[in-house]
Amino acid sequence: MGFREDFAWGTATSSYQIEGAVKGEGKGEHIWDVYTKEPGHVFEDHTGETACDHYHRYPEDVKIMKEMGLKAYRFSIDWTRVLPDGYGRVNEKGIAFYNALIDELLDNGIEPYITLYHWELPYEIYKQGGWMNPKIVEWFGEYAKLVAERFSDRVTHYFTVNEPQCFVGLGFLRGEHAPGLKSPLRDTFEMAHNVMKAHGQAVRMLRQYGRQPLVIGYAPTCGMVYPETEKPEDIEAARQAMFALQPDNSNWTWNVSWWSDPVLLGHYPEEGLKRYEPYLPKITEEDMKLISEPIDVYGQNIYNGRCVRMGADGKPEDVKRYAGFPKTAINWPVTPEVLYWGPKFLYERYQKPIYITENGISCHDVISLDGKVHDPNRMDFLARYLHELKRAASEIDLRGYFQWSLMDNFEWAEGYAQRFGLVYVDFRNQQRILKDSAYWYRDVIRENGNNL
Repeated sequence: MGFREDFAWGTATSSYQIEGAVKGEGKGEHIWDVYTKEPGHVFEDHTGETACDHYHRYPEDVKIMKEMGLKAYRFSIDWTRVLPDGYGRVNEKGIAFYNALIDELLDNGIEPYITLYHWELPYEIYKQGGWMNPKIVEWFGEYAKLVAERFSDRVTHYFTVNEPQCFVGLGFLRGEHAPGLKSPLRDTFEMAHNVMKAHGQAVRMLRQYGRQPLVIGYAPTCGMVYPETEKPEDIEAARQAMFALQPDNSNWTWNVSWWSDPVLLGHYPEEGLKRYEPYLPKITEEDMKLISEPIDVYGQNIYNGRCVRMGADGKPEDVKRYAGFPKTAINWPVTPEVLYWGPKFLYERYQKPIYITENGISCHDVISLDGKVHDPNRMDFLARYLHELKRAASEIDLRGYFQWSLMDNFEWAEGYAQRFGLVYVDFRNQQRILKDSAYWYRDVIRENGNNL
């Protein structure tokens, strides 16, 4: 047993990270456009102003996808490219760009998967309180309605929001991402609740205005947990640790259950309602009904995790990593086990078909003397991770895998310092070079993972 016959092998990107063309095409400003203008926020003051210039080069990029044999491509729409203020007037140039991209993908036999929100909060909405303003639920719904009306005649797969753990946690709690705030805890819980309601409203609007039956999901993230051994007690320890909340409030957003239980189980975790009680907004039954609007699939972005065993006291305890533990160029640990245990635990708890919406590795890639980009570390990493995913695929309903990323891009606070792509981008001249891993991945897709 391995991957299903119609498994969606793809890559993922996000709009600000690759598109460029931030001025002059009718696009409004979002918080990253503003945040990157101020020195000191991003590595070497890089910005996404040009990024990979995908806005102008999408035909070439889709051609590369076809050459790689991709079955699917997950990309995000920049909210401000289609609604410059976040609501109200529509930018037809932005709509035309996404229409052209969608048509190009379909002409090349690649299934488009749209993410509505990958962190580009319209600045006009931010000035009115952003995620703190309950009106954002309606505004996000209006945006989802526009997307459904304009694109759902051809696009059937949608994810609402990408990694709320990060855009609330890093943007508003820890101040490491746009808009760079360290808000009071009370504010971040209010934002989180509005994010969840906005997700639910988007689901409603996509269903109501979809021009055909749609497959709708959600794409959170978090570090995964895997057991030290396959003894029942260690597996139970890993399961408990995976859905536990952070011991430290200064990083409270980094967890699975607060963000996924409400969407899929219809309630916040009991432990959190007690512990966070002083910071919580009013939560009504109506809110929970909206948040738990039925979705079809569950996406999870998975990069790494920690190893856990059952302690002598009957509580999960972390297993210390050995000296010299393998890590990626961005210093993340290499833990392939997470692509088996992560989806397995998520499926067990939430009973929804799963997509791995992001997974990948940053490497120190360079153009070699022969003009090629050799990235054995990435091939080794992917071989290990996908081997574990194949094991999960024979046990749960696993629908697809999106490698992060199609090409090197603007990596948020890291600027262009990190290269996650299967395709090398020379940011001096926008030259694209398929790395060895791109051809390796093409073979995996061709064989549907049977060669792993």
